[in-house]
Amino acid sequence: MTLIRPTAETAGASGPVRRPAAGRAAALLVLVAVAALIPLLGPRPALDGTGEAAAPGVGGIALLRAALFAALCVPAGELFAARLARRVPGAPLEYAPRSWAPYAAAAGFVAALGLASVVATGNLLPHHLSDMDVGGLYQTRDGKLALLEVNAFLAAGLCALSRRPAAQAWPLAAVALAEALRAHPAPEHGPLVGSGLTLVHVTCAALWTGGLLHVLRMLRTWRASSKAEAAETAVSRVSADAAGAALLGLYARVAAALFAALTATGVWSALRRMPPGTVLDQLTATSYGRTLLAKLVLVAAVAVLALLARLRLRRAADRLSACVPARAEVVALGLVVAVSGLLTALPLPIRWS
Repeated sequence: MTLIRPTAETAGASGPVRRPAAGRAAALLVLVAVAALIPLLGPRPALDGTGEAAAPGVGGIALLRAALFAALCVPAGELFAARLARRVPGAPLEYAPRSWAPYAAAAGFVAALGLASVVATGNLLPHHLSDMDVGGLYQTRDGKLALLEVNAFLAAGLCALSRRPAAQAWPLAAVALAEALRAHPAPEHGPLVGSGLTLVHVTCAALWTGGLLHVLRMLRTWRASSKAEAAETAVSRVSADAAGAALLGLYARVAAALFAALTATGVWSALRRMPPGTVLDQLTATSYGRTLLAKLVLVAAVAVLALLARLRLRRAADRLSACVPARAEVVALGLVVAVSGLLTALPLPIRWS
């Protein structure tokens, strides 16, 4: 007697069979969450036993920085995904999900304003309005960059509400540039090289994370809209599914290039701050290294999920089943953004000779 295991395409009388890949993706996410637990709990576990002292309010600063990164990803991803959708033949572009860009710009404005208040207080969390020297922001490099980010998110929000939302690409680029310059002050060795690497890294991360989020939202909207058309339900459903699979495949090809650029710039930046001979020691002995290691684990998990989605796009009978690992990929990318926010708030590693 041979026992036949139901496949992903087989459905029983009680409903569709649960896809085994969904369980594997969920298990992978659980393992990744456990691996990232220490840095996500805040700076204390990352600093424990390292002998390093974090600046006051590092937890709040990490939260604000993560919110700022997320606010950059959402509108950048919307513009990127919309551009890709215009390249898909037969895509129902008239059906588009509601833009989250205005809300992201508002969140980014609040986060940038909070970070500017920290700079105005001498990189300390302000307790009273009198603690802040707002006028002093115009006299320091960090203050000017903080104000640039505040104004850029305000401009991005206005552009998102205007008739030409694509114009928000310019203020979003200003935010990415300000972050790149802020992360590499003038006293640093080779600050222009570091800023260039960070600019490419932040831009690729925003397009990858925000782009995948908006692509999945577009696919969901297209399928819902096709179901609502009663006269041509079968035809419109097939057309929407075909366009959705084509869009997901197009995104996957571009995401592969973004991942390569992210990996190259990330490794180069890490080696600039942790010389090759000290990397293994600092990955476990410093708070920066521990958090970076957790980020690497998360990025590796994201890469695995992206590979699963790509394989489904090529081999599965239902190409849109690739959305299952893609949704898990979005969650993992959200964790990467959170860890990145913490990474920017921790003490920089020691450059051992």
